[in-house]
Amino acid sequence: MTIVPYVEQYRAEVLALSLRAWEPVFPLVQESVPPFVYDCFYPAGWRARQYDDLAAVVDDEPENVDVALDGDSPIGWVCTRLHPDDNMGEVYVLVVDPARQRDGIGRALMKGSFERVKAAGLRMIMVETGDDPGHAPARAAYEANGFQRWPVARYFKDLADGS
Repeated sequence: MTIVPYVEQYRAEVLALSLRAWEPVFPLVQESVPPFVYDCFYPAGWRARQYDDLAAVVDDEPENVDVALDGDSPIGWVCTRLHPDDNMGEVYVLVVDPARQRDGIGRALMKGSFERVKAAGLRMIMVETGDDPGHAPARAAYEANGFQRWPVARYFKDLADGS
């Protein structure tokens, strides 16, 4: 495995592997949130929203993206954002091909993010993920890599119910 800067030739493959990676996650997300919340976030379905969101990342900030390759084939990718005002970087997106999960690819991509943030002179790095059952493997991976949890509560109210 090698990790290289993103170039446009990887676009189709990284987006396809991203959808494969989230395939088992979103049914569990859907079971875990109120239907109106899921419907508001994913009116055209999760695949369409996820594809559009991730395409925007690779199209709009390719300089922040690194790709893990097996030969010439992408098997994972990471987007690392820098937030100098908060003295931190952020693992904004981390994706590993489902067929290659638990092979150390995510760890290697995170290590690259850590190095990018350190090189920018920033003190800490953060990552966000869901607290639903579908994101349990992601939470375990982040905790195994030294991330400490910050409790956050996010609430939604359906305004379509007339109240």
